[in-house]
Amino acid sequence: MPDTSTGSDTGTGSTRRDTARPSRRAVLAATAGVTAALTVPTAAHAADDDRRLRALISRMTLQEKVGQLFVTRVYGHSATAPDQADIDTNLKELGVRTAAELIAKYRVGGVIYFAWAHNTRDPHQIAALSDGIQRASLDQPRGLSVLIATDQEHGAVCRIGKPATLLPGAMAIGAGRSRSAARTLGRISGAELRAMGVHQDYAPDADVNVNPANPVIGVRSFGADPDAVAALVAAEVKGYQSAGVATSAKHFPGHGDTSVDSHYGFPVITHSRELWEKLDAVPFRAAIRAGVDSVMTGHIQFPALDGSGDPATLSRPVLTGILRGELGYDGVVITDSLGMQGVRTKYGDDRVPVLALKAGVDQLLNPPSLEVAWNAVLTAVRNGELTEARLDESILRILRLKARRGVLDHPWAHPDRIGRTVGTKAHLASADRIAERTTTLLVNEDGTLPFDHHREPRVLVVGADPASPSGTTGPPTGVLSAALAELGFAATALSTGTAPSAATVDKAVAAAGNADAVIVATYNVTAGSSQRTLVDRLLATGRPVAVVAVRNPYDIAQLPAVKACLATYCWTDVELRAAARVLAGRVAPRGRLPVPVQRADDPSAVLYPIGHGLTY
Repeated sequence: MPDTSTGSDTGTGSTRRDTARPSRRAVLAATAGVTAALTVPTAAHAADDDRRLRALISRMTLQEKVGQLFVTRVYGHSATAPDQADIDTNLKELGVRTAAELIAKYRVGGVIYFAWAHNTRDPHQIAALSDGIQRASLDQPRGLSVLIATDQEHGAVCRIGKPATLLPGAMAIGAGRSRSAARTLGRISGAELRAMGVHQDYAPDADVNVNPANPVIGVRSFGADPDAVAALVAAEVKGYQSAGVATSAKHFPGHGDTSVDSHYGFPVITHSRELWEKLDAVPFRAAIRAGVDSVMTGHIQFPALDGSGDPATLSRPVLTGILRGELGYDGVVITDSLGMQGVRTKYGDDRVPVLALKAGVDQLLNPPSLEVAWNAVLTAVRNGELTEARLDESILRILRLKARRGVLDHPWAHPDRIGRTVGTKAHLASADRIAERTTTLLVNEDGTLPFDHHREPRVLVVGADPASPSGTTGPPTGVLSAALAELGFAATALSTGTAPSAATVDKAVAAAGNADAVIVATYNVTAGSSQRTLVDRLLATGRPVAVVAVRNPYDIAQLPAVKACLATYCWTDVELRAAARVLAGRVAPRGRLPVPVQRADDPSAVLYPIGHGLTY
């Protein structure tokens, strides 16, 4: 078990402390007077700041140093008083009852928020949780501010939902082809996260998605053109940093060409070194030039870069040789989640964190067992496999990040700003404007679109209703139907699912008999998908039919008879509402494909190239 001799009592006193923010004087005292002198470093003060940060490190015990390397989940909406179910889960997975106890026991340097961990009920609750975590840490001997992070990529991956502003995802931004939009996304998202006490966003995704079958990246990527991806990655980094939020380019050395999901398997990237330089490396170089705060590793095997068979997360040739040596990156390197199968295939959970540090990693994200991982690193130092000086190198980088983003001196949330920052009318309007630039019209034969509420007043919306990304209204057919109703149509929604049965298809065809036009939301259509049957049967009714591909734009390759098709790149409310405005002719489609769409019968042939997009 971890040595907790330097910890403090987290009993009745912590409940009292969780009700009020300590004074500025108390915070400075808790950090032994050192962080009082810290400011966001500039080039002129970097050496002086490093001396102060090294002084902080010199005061740490070995156990505290090990803790600083970890970023972990913890369950519950409160740092000291979570629900009983979350207490039970914390005890089972982490051996503690609360976030406050977690920090006292392990002295972790970071916490990651998840909706499924019940961290993100609403903005004021998130702010209170963030401040409770900070109090718990700062109240420890030599306590330091905690770096609080989350995955708020927007689009398909969001941890904090409404009333926070939810913006289009990366591939949609790629379709909009606007650096300004990417910067605005970062600025808005960053300002809202910072108000809730979240200091780091594990975004943007710097992968170049060149494989239509990619099950884990896909629409999380800006696209397939490395230069376009690079420009948008750099712009988003700058946007977040303007709001005081750290960023993380992921997943190095590039996760865009795989058909295996690293959550569940061990992908192998077969690119040559030359192709890697021209394709995968380009956005990461741009992120580094933009001053990205951290780079997240990918649990992928990349034989052209390291022939050992190790995942990149554990590869010294990849992380120290290429990322640090060749690309010149000296910021924080963080692993992707250590609970993913891609990093656990070859080594046990006790070896993975040690090998990651030996490879050049600084932060260890969300190990399946924090106790096992924490003790493994501690043991590796005590037996000489890792040196304490090696830990100090990583901790210095982590503290530089915390100082640069103001986390050491000002870790607190800003609950007084939430009402005028989170989900404001201005932010929501910006999200709508950005989304309108992204909707892509792929096909429009015979002037099928736009629909007119006078000519086609009755509209039937059918199709797939995948679970909506965190905090969005959903389901897609319902959101589209409601948006069209607001635009003057008599719209009806009928969910048919991602694999409609024959009876469901019959029901949709019967409903189409009472409609003037039909909209079909498709989701990852494959050659054998019954979504194809649904579309074909609806086309046979003679009603005007428009397909809305709500995730991958590749659906159109499987639907050759369709005369009208839009791509939204995600099924969040903001993108679906924008699609409704395009369907109704209220705005013209302006998006352009950021990836090529290959023919279904001949994947070597391009059906629609990068840059394709119609308008009216």
